[in-house]
Amino acid sequence: MTDGNSHAALNQGRIEYRWFGDRERTPTLVLLHEGLGCVDLWRTFPDELAARTGCGVLAYSRHGYGRSAPCALPRPISYMHDDARVVLPELLRHLGIGDHILVGHSDGGSIALINAGAAAAPGLRGVVTMAAHIFIEDVSVRSIAAASEAFATGRLREALQRYHGANVDCAFRGWADSWLNPEFLHWNLEEFLPMIDVPCLVMQGESDAYGTVAQVEGIVAGVGRRAEALMLPECGHAPHQDQPQATLDAIGAFVAGIVAESDPD
Repeated sequence: MTDGNSHAALNQGRIEYRWFGDRERTPTLVLLHEGLGCVDLWRTFPDELAARTGCGVLAYSRHGYGRSAPCALPRPISYMHDDARVVLPELLRHLGIGDHILVGHSDGGSIALINAGAAAAPGLRGVVTMAAHIFIEDVSVRSIAAASEAFATGRLREALQRYHGANVDCAFRGWADSWLNPEFLHWNLEEFLPMIDVPCLVMQGESDAYGTVAQVEGIVAGVGRRAEALMLPECGHAPHQDQPQATLDAIGAFVAGIVAESDPD
């Protein structure tokens, strides 16, 4: 894990975060990581995104991930709702973030959609999702079950421990056990989509092992005319890793469009 990351003292415990690029350049791009991610697992993407857009980029590790405070297990089925409605707004207030765009991967994309539809902070200007989910599909459950087996019997736990340290079980079990809970089959975010009134870029890889194009179609249909879809060929569950240039170009154009909308000239 990278040294030098900062921590914010929030009501539910410390949150690890790190700035990339010029934090004074807005809108701030707020990165929301996947179900097994953290600040450091974004690797080079935040620096590349800051360079491509000219904006400051903020990445943070949710509770139970990276060097943030641990979480209690089992996580509640509502864990993404809780992060979107409580933790994310508090972090934005704590850091004094004004105009911002949420950029979320997988669970992070789902959290971004909930936040934008139910708890948007002042200054929210847009949402980018990469491989977000709004409902459960069989392919998602099968892939997570396979990951759970790899965590229990293979080297996945050791690989993740390099990034999550003492939080490794919070990170993995909190994610996998929630998704594999039979009650999670009823999890659905479609109610939040019509309340999103900012532009949305909805991205997904054509070869995503955790979800189908139905996720993208559902998000775009729910949000309406301000949402645009981008399906990336030769791309799995992580567009920023599998198709980094196409991902940077798409987000760069999306951010430029939002900035142009507010430019009086």
